[in-house]
Amino acid sequence: MEFIQLDLEGFLTALNKLEATTSPKWGSMNAQRMVEHLTEGINMSMGIGAEAYQTLLIPEEQLPKMQAFLDSEEPMPRNFKAPFAPAEYELRNEELELAIDEFVETWLDYEEHYETNPTATYLHPYYGVLDKKGWDRVHQKHFTHHFQQFGVE
Repeated sequence: MEFIQLDLEGFLTALNKLEATTSPKWGSMNAQRMVEHLTEGINMSMGIGAEAYQTLLIPEEQLPKMQAFLDSEEPMPRNFKAPFAPAEYELRNEELELAIDEFVETWLDYEEHYETNPTATYLHPYYGVLDKKGWDRVHQKHFTHHFQQFGVE
């Protein structure tokens, strides 16, 4: 499978196709919730956010299998329920456009964070401790998954 490139201009091209009323092809998130969810993932990759992000949610012996999946060409599964991404959620932004602005600012923070901290590592609840290369792969797979969910890939 081909995953999206990590390019802010490409992200914006996709995200600007969204409307507040865009329905997902699967799942229960609305468009704004999806964008805010992606932003939370970027924050997770910088060690920012909920305590749930800082706990491994799988047995350690499963890490090699999960890391092999991350490195594979397999897409993320549809309708996966992550305990750190609850279905019931209060939106942070007043409207979709503001959620996209927040996403952009957070992505720029991510790029700057790893420019100034190139050896930084942070825990992913399913993939273990990841460096920038690992987080880039998470974002590629994760963004592709949700852009396909909303038909904006």
